[in-house]
Amino acid sequence: MTGTKFVYITYIRAPVEKIFDALTKPEITRRYWAADCEQKTDWKKGSPWAIVTLDGRKLDEGEVLEFDRPRKFSVSWQHLDDAEMKAEGISRWTCELEQHGSVVKVTLTHENGAENSKLIGAVSQGWQSMLSALKTWLETGEPIAEFMQ
Repeated sequence: MTGTKFVYITYIRAPVEKIFDALTKPEITRRYWAADCEQKTDWKKGSPWAIVTLDGRKLDEGEVLEFDRPRKFSVSWQHLDDAEMKAEGISRWTCELEQHGSVVKVTLTHENGAENSKLIGAVSQGWQSMLSALKTWLETGEPIAEFMQ
């Protein structure tokens, strides 16, 4: 895909299944995602996917493109909340997990066809915070309070 791409890699000391569940199950994502959001989907290829606030407001929507538990998932992503970002069209979010000894390599990629994408610029900041919060929560059992606001 040409356009703008954000790639973030981190290593987490936790079982790959636990990390995969933490990335995909709403009852877990609520523990470390900011803005009181959760993903709504059944994670079947072709199924609808959305990020929804706890009060029911849909921020992003798309569909499940790939789901290979516990190694990889990918969704199409249409932002709904900001007109400029929505106009950039559909992006793609992919997570890949690979066991490396006692740790798991987590590679998150978010990309779309827009050059200098405002959406990718915005989510790149959010993904860094979210993955840091995920890593801290899985390794210590405590969320990062500053990211939960």
